[in-house]
Amino acid sequence: MFISSRSFEPPAMHSRLRHLTTLENLPRSCIERLLDRALSMRDACAHGTRKLDLLAGRTVLNLFFEPSTRTRTSFELAARRLGADVINFDIGFSSTSKGEELFDTLHTLEAMHLDAIVVRHKVSGTPEELVRHAMSGVSVINAGDGNRAHPTQGLLDVMTIREHRPDFENLAVVICGDIKHSRVARSDVQALTAMGVREIRLCGPAPLMPTQEEFPRCTFVEDFDEAIGGADAAIMLRLQKERMSATELPDEAAYFARYGLDTRRLARAAKGCLVMHPGPINRGVEIASEVADGAQSKILEQVGNGVFVRMAVLGELLGR
Repeated sequence: MFISSRSFEPPAMHSRLRHLTTLENLPRSCIERLLDRALSMRDACAHGTRKLDLLAGRTVLNLFFEPSTRTRTSFELAARRLGADVINFDIGFSSTSKGEELFDTLHTLEAMHLDAIVVRHKVSGTPEELVRHAMSGVSVINAGDGNRAHPTQGLLDVMTIREHRPDFENLAVVICGDIKHSRVARSDVQALTAMGVREIRLCGPAPLMPTQEEFPRCTFVEDFDEAIGGADAAIMLRLQKERMSATELPDEAAYFARYGLDTRRLARAAKGCLVMHPGPINRGVEIASEVADGAQSKILEQVGNGVFVRMAVLGELLGR
């Protein structure tokens, strides 16, 4: 069943976005508008059990050059719940695997009269390149590029925090893991900074940490026991196994001993500290099962919020 878009009144719009490729320099007012829209859509579609027809007649293309079941499925659900047509472009069988240039592919797809392209690519800056080379009015949404940005992940993370701790100015948030190679960490820092979080602490093995110059507003803490002390939210990052060799730690068990979130470390955090992870988690590496499945874990809530945040982004970019 579809609900007419006339029965859904989105929040007031100002300086409407055309694309979403990064959260860098996005003002708090814009982020809050997207979060408010996500909540409104969650209510309007009864937590996903009913469809809206806000984007009926629109076409959204998922263009993923990297595998990502979770993010692609989330974008697909978001678009379909808004009534849009969705195309999943299989790169493995596309002409790009035969040497066709990325921008030739873009123009070919534009000729099919798409309204939005959701792109994930291993090369940082690819979404902006698509924006610069697009010849139509197609909107570009970044679903993750290299180690640079994952804006909808940043939005869903601050949405999750805001639902439990809206007093951002009083919060201390710790992000732990492979910060250096994490597009999630960068988008989270941008979103948290825009929302006015009091303190953002970054923690991880030295070879997996960025430079202080890249994150001038963050506090770098080498010891995780110290970093999580009094924290109101802990965002644990997935460790890619191929990165382990770059650290001084011999194996995943050693990593967990130094940087894993277990019940002992969680007890050092502030009461009710939110436990978060972009997923998929490595149990016993970044986080203990009893913490991932515990009362303070918001990991599955993040997954659910991801659909509504992506509905909000699509609604802002494509809504009539």
